[in-house]
Amino acid sequence: MSRPAADGGTTPHTPRYPFSAVVGMADLKLALLVNAVSPGVGGVLVRGEKGTAKSTIVRALAGLLPPVRVVDGCRFSCDPDAPDPACPDGPHTGHDARRRPARLVELPVGASEDRLTGSLDIERALTEGVKAFEPGLLAAAHRGVLYVDEVNLLHDHLVDLLLDAAAMGESYVEREGVSVRHAARFLLVGTMNPEEGELRPQLLDRFGLTVEVAATRDPDERAEVVRRRLRFEESPAAFAAAWADEEAALAARIAAARDRLPGVELTDAALRQITAVCAAFEVDGLRADLVTARAAIALAAWHGRTAVSTEDVRTAARLALPHRRRRDPFDAPGLDTRKLDEVLDEHDDRPPEPPDGDGPTPPGGPGGGGLPDTSPDAPSPETPEAGGADGGSGAGGSGGAGPRREDEPAPADAAYRPRLFTVPGTGTGAPGRRSKARTPHGRVSGARPGSRGLHLTATLRAAAPYQRARGRTGPGLVVAAEDLREAVRDGREGNLVLFVVDASGSMAARQRMRAVKGAVLSLLLDAYQRRDKVGLITFRGRDATLVLPPTSSVEAGARRLERLPTGGRTPLTAGLLRAAEVLRVERLRDPSRRPLLVVVTDGRATHGPAPSAAAARLGDVASVVVDCESGPVRLGLAAELGGRLGAEVVRLEHLAAGSLAGVVRGARTAPDRSAWRRGA
Repeated sequence: MSRPAADGGTTPHTPRYPFSAVVGMADLKLALLVNAVSPGVGGVLVRGEKGTAKSTIVRALAGLLPPVRVVDGCRFSCDPDAPDPACPDGPHTGHDARRRPARLVELPVGASEDRLTGSLDIERALTEGVKAFEPGLLAAAHRGVLYVDEVNLLHDHLVDLLLDAAAMGESYVEREGVSVRHAARFLLVGTMNPEEGELRPQLLDRFGLTVEVAATRDPDERAEVVRRRLRFEESPAAFAAAWADEEAALAARIAAARDRLPGVELTDAALRQITAVCAAFEVDGLRADLVTARAAIALAAWHGRTAVSTEDVRTAARLALPHRRRRDPFDAPGLDTRKLDEVLDEHDDRPPEPPDGDGPTPPGGPGGGGLPDTSPDAPSPETPEAGGADGGSGAGGSGGAGPRREDEPAPADAAYRPRLFTVPGTGTGAPGRRSKARTPHGRVSGARPGSRGLHLTATLRAAAPYQRARGRTGPGLVVAAEDLREAVRDGREGNLVLFVVDASGSMAARQRMRAVKGAVLSLLLDAYQRRDKVGLITFRGRDATLVLPPTSSVEAGARRLERLPTGGRTPLTAGLLRAAEVLRVERLRDPSRRPLLVVVTDGRATHGPAPSAAAARLGDVASVVVDCESGPVRLGLAAELGGRLGAEVVRLEHLAAGSLAGVVRGARTAPDRSAWRRGA
C-alpha cells in the first residue's frame, strides 16, 4: 500500500512486494521491463481475471526505476540538464537540483478531468485575483509511472486525454482562461478485467503492449505464490530484505540497458521483418510498426545486443500485435504464433544468430523468482494462441455433422448495425452515448448551487452583489459558501436493456431462434458502442435463468448467447418474476440508470401460474413484447401480455434485419411512462 506524498507522488507506507519475488507471469514482467528501458514503447495494458497480482507487480516496478534529477521546487519535475523551456514554473536558470526516486502515481477510477490534467487554482483566483495553474496527475507522473487500475471503467474522455498525453509526451490545458502546456512523459500501465467491459479498439491501439494474465493451474506454483505472500504479510521488511540483492541487480540491469539503448541498431533486414509481420496480420495504421520497432530495440538493449535480432522482433510482435488485430468487440485478442514464425522465416535474409550468451545474466532469487525467459521457444501461457479454448467456431458454429437435438443451441443470425434509439426525457444515469441526460461531462447548459465541477463565472456573479456588505477592501473577491455554483452539463447516458427470451419448445423453431439471437447480438454490440448495459434472462422447462447479468462485456454476452439451448415447457411467469427481481436489484445498485424490458415470447404459459400477477410487478417499466406466435390461428396471448405490461407489441415476422432495434426505438420514443418520468 502507499499514501500520497506532499509532492504529489507516492511514499511507501510499507515496503512494496519485490518485483523479483513475483512467481511466473513471464510476459507481464518482460513487457514492463521493456517499457522501463524505453518508455517510448507506449506503456502496457494488462488484461486478466481478478486476483492475479496485476496491481502488485505494477507497483513493484516503480521501485526498480533509476532515481531522477529534478529542478528543486519545480512542480513539473524538469530535468536540470535539459529543462522544459515552456515549463509553467520556468524558466529554470541557475536553480538547484535534487535527486528523488521515480514516482508511482495512481489514477483512481472516479478521478475528474481537472484532477488528471490540472486546472485553474480556484483559491488563488478568488482570493488574490490572479490566474494560477494547479498541476494534475499528469504533471506528477512526469518521468515516472502512471498506473490506472480498471482502466476500462474510466470515462471515455478521460482515457482519451490520458492516452493523448502518453502518445505526445505533453499535456495541454485550455480552460477558464488558462492556457498551459507542460511535459508529461511517463510509463503508462493500465490493468483491466475483461469481464467488466472492454476498451474501444481505438483506445486499445494507443497502448504500446498488451499482456493476458491468468492464475497458474500448477499446484506447486500456486503453493509458492501463497507461501511468499504469507511471508510478506508476516514481515514485509524482512521479506523485502531477503530479495534486496535481486532487486538491486535488476535495477542495475535496467539502468545499463537504458544507457545501451541509443547505440542499438535497427537494421534494414529487421525493419523489413517488422513491417512484413504487421502487414501479414492486417493491423490498421502504422502505430503497430512503430511500437514493434521500439520494443525490439529495447529488447536488444535489455539482452546486451548492439543490433536487433529476429528473436527480438518475434517477442516484440507477440506483445505489440494481439490487441491490434481485433476487428470488432466480439474478437478475442490473440496471435497465431505459427503464422508469425512463417512470416519471420520468409523475410529472414540474415545468417542464424549465435546463442545469446554475451548479455547480462538475469539474476535468480530465493525459490526461483528470477526474470522471464524471453527465448523464442519459451512457453507463453499468458498469451492465448489462436484457436484455443475460446477460439473455436463463432456464434454460428455447429460442430460436427448429424441431426440436431431439440435442446441443442441454435446458431445466431449475423449481427447488424441497429438504428439509434433513445429514452425520452432527461435522465441522470452513468455517462454513455445513448439518451439525453445530466452528466458530469458534456456541454455546459447552466449552473446550480453546489461545489462539484465549479462554474467560475456563475460563482463570481453570485458573489459580486455582496462585496460591499462583506467589507471587501482589496483586489480579492470575498466569496461565501452559498455563492458556489456548479456547472449543469447536458450529455448522454447509458441505459439498461434487459431481454427476457422464451427458450421453450414452442420457440425451438430454428429460424425464429436464429432471428432472436441475431437481434440480441446486434443490440449487445450497439450497447458496447453506446455504453449501455445489457442483461439476458431465458425461461424454459420449469424455471428462468439469468444467463447474462447486466453487463457491458460484449464478449461475455456473445459466449452466453452462443450456448443458449431451447426446448421444454414455457414458464412465462417465472421469466417475468426473475426480470422483476433483476430490475429491483439493479435499481438498488444503480438507481439512476433507466431500464427497458424486451420480452420475446409467443405468450403461451404451459407451466406455473398465469402471468398476470407477475406482469403487474412490471407494469411501470418501459417494455416491448416481441410476439413470436405463428400459424394460421393466433390466440393473441403475447398481445394480451403486452397490454398488461403497457408495452409496445410487435410480431416477430415483422422483424427483418435491423428491425428489432427499430422496435426498441419506437418504445423509447413513445409517450412517457411512470418509470421514465421518475428518471426525467
